[in-house]
Amino acid sequence: MDQIHLMQVFVAVGEQESFVGASRRLDLSPASVTRAIGGLEALLGVRLLRRTTRNVRLTEVGRRYLSDSREILASIAEANEVAAGGNTALKGELSVTAPAGYGRLFIMPCIVEFLKRYPEVEVSGHFLDRIVNLVDEGIDVAVRIGHLPDSSAKGLRVGQVRRVLCASPEYLARHGVPRVPGDLQRHTIVATAGVAQSVEWKFGGAGNRTAVRIKPRLTVTNNEEAIEAVLAGLGICRLMCYQVGAALAAGQLKIILAEHEEAPLPVHILHRESNFGSPKVRHFIDLLATSLRTHPYMNHAG
Repeated sequence: MDQIHLMQVFVAVGEQESFVGASRRLDLSPASVTRAIGGLEALLGVRLLRRTTRNVRLTEVGRRYLSDSREILASIAEANEVAAGGNTALKGELSVTAPAGYGRLFIMPCIVEFLKRYPEVEVSGHFLDRIVNLVDEGIDVAVRIGHLPDSSAKGLRVGQVRRVLCASPEYLARHGVPRVPGDLQRHTIVATAGVAQSVEWKFGGAGNRTAVRIKPRLTVTNNEEAIEAVLAGLGICRLMCYQVGAALAAGQLKIILAEHEEAPLPVHILHRESNFGSPKVRHFIDLLATSLRTHPYMNHAG
């Protein structure tokens, strides 16, 4: 049997953890799926799956082979796309990830525009506040905020963002404008979840670092709730500049202690080195990079 077909069936079974689920996904009979997995295990001479009456689980070898199979199948699809070149319209699946709030504000508009331009493309967006492994989770394009560790992914820098302190003009008129970080201890602080009752905020760059321990009066579960409280004049919050871009532009919030901010964080678009030859990946990155570099709520790298 064609080994590429066997690998496609195995990937479907491994991802679904079900022979029946894989048969539905591939529009094959359950018997065909069973034969394909048996043929692949016989070809390799190893057990890839553990089967019980209730479920299907990957063996250790199976987990490694699943990751390798995804890469091989993706490379084949990309090679076909490159060979077809401009003779065919862009089509196929594209997976994108970004931090949750950033994805909603910046990435979703680009995905919508991309889908309008290329009707035969399907996109899955994974907007999560955790680091997603591009290879293990089958992601084509990722947007990361912060300095990149060494990795197999290739990064295209598209700008930088700042972590800013902000408050409403009403609050500042009533309570005064902090002049130095230590003044924050005398102000009402709004913080987001994930911080303790007492939180330490750091200021300044290398060689000029200052830390101030602050006890928030209000701690909320997400940034949107914190922004609402600050817009209502409750106190001061620390957020990413893009999260309050609209409120700053409208004069509803003001940045304070800007001269004491930490260094800006770079923003990169990442892709797996092997998939940048794919026309759909390349076209999406071009669209995304242009959008991010020109967005009014981003601070851009020089």
